[in-house]
Amino acid sequence: MLREHAKIVQFISIANEVNGRKKLQKMIYIAKKMNFSFAEKYEFHMYGPYSEELTLRIEELCEMGFLFEDYSDKGSYVQYSYNVTSEGERFIETAACAHENLNGCIDLMKEKSSRFLELVSTLLYFDQLEKQEQIAKVHIVKNKLNFSEEEMDSAFAFIEEIQKYSVN
Repeated sequence: MLREHAKIVQFISIANEVNGRKKLQKMIYIAKKMNFSFAEKYEFHMYGPYSEELTLRIEELCEMGFLFEDYSDKGSYVQYSYNVTSEGERFIETAACAHENLNGCIDLMKEKSSRFLELVSTLLYFDQLEKQEQIAKVHIVKNKLNFSEEEMDSAFAFIEEIQKYSVN
């Protein structure tokens, strides 16, 4: 059971810090779609793929003292950030080593905004469809975000780039 918890702590440790609950959800989902071994189940939700299991694991890891959740009031919303504590660093010493490609995958995702990762993860959620069908589906389920053609092109280019780190 704690093996899956350790993978989450290890992920945040590699990232050095993750800013945003939504961003963390999307980063883990994208890593999972790149065949990294994350066990959390995802369903489609208001902000794209979402895992209640991941939310619960994060809460448990904070309660156990392995992760530190900080937040700052941004006026219209609260920004959360996650860091690994010293206890968390000791905890992940018991975990299996992360796949060598995970660092590169995380580095690519960290540079991107939550909005962009929401688009990418939504496209990946519908990756069984043809490209034009994926785009149409995103415009339906994310119509309020008004993703531009340039954003779509960037998202598909990003997916192609991050697939280089995929575990085969």
